[in-house]
Amino acid sequence: MDSTLLPPAFPAPWASECGQDRFGLYMDLDYQGIRQRFRWIMPGTFQMGSPKNKTKIFSDETLHEVTLTNGFWLADSACTQALWTAVMGDNPSCFQDDPNLPVENVSWLDVQQFIKKLNTLFPDLHTNLPTEAQWEYACCAGTQTPFSFGENITPEQVNYNGNYPYAEGEKGLYRKRTVPVKSLPPNPWGLFEMHGNVWEWCADWYAEECPKQAITNPLGPDQGTSRVLRGGSWDSIGGRTRSAYRLSLEPDNRDDYFGFRLALG
Repeated sequence: MDSTLLPPAFPAPWASECGQDRFGLYMDLDYQGIRQRFRWIMPGTFQMGSPKNKTKIFSDETLHEVTLTNGFWLADSACTQALWTAVMGDNPSCFQDDPNLPVENVSWLDVQQFIKKLNTLFPDLHTNLPTEAQWEYACCAGTQTPFSFGENITPEQVNYNGNYPYAEGEKGLYRKRTVPVKSLPPNPWGLFEMHGNVWEWCADWYAEECPKQAITNPLGPDQGTSRVLRGGSWDSIGGRTRSAYRLSLEPDNRDDYFGFRLALG
């Protein structure tokens, strides 16, 4: 592996375990017996958005080149109810029959409070939310198809409303709820449920128009009224779980399909 693409400090002092597997480098955070794995996402360039010749493309998905010059660590799953409860002392989720379910019913503002407390517990962790560009880069995982799994998906790969498949896909299972994290196959970079299960809050304010030119390390607008969510959920139609699909809501919104995934750095 090119040393210029490696993380600046590996392993980190907070890591209970670290190593390299078929997906790349990883580090594990342990807190009160609960483990969250983070995967190293190397810097790179990708096409963000959707080509015009794809099905059901929206005006805020203009295809443009994005370069991320810095690698980053990204949780391999959405934050679980177990981790949220250990840090915050409560569980706001609607589906609570398994601690490995993703925490949901959390607003962007709620997530900021979680991040603040986690960073107090682990000052060297430097937790945040991924930027929208980081999120899509990791979701695509080197692919150029609407989904990291290819041109279409099935409910065996993604937890979504199977009554409303994408494009010419066949109807399938509609679970009507979340599933535990890591229940479904990972994408090529070892990240679970980037499509479906719960919408994931990103750091950015929402911008209605994407850049039309190449851009480096985008952070989104300096201000706004809505924050970005990505990935779709258990209640989404198939097309809304695409890598490029964008949702925006005011940061105090909560629902049983809003969750998040941690990034570091």
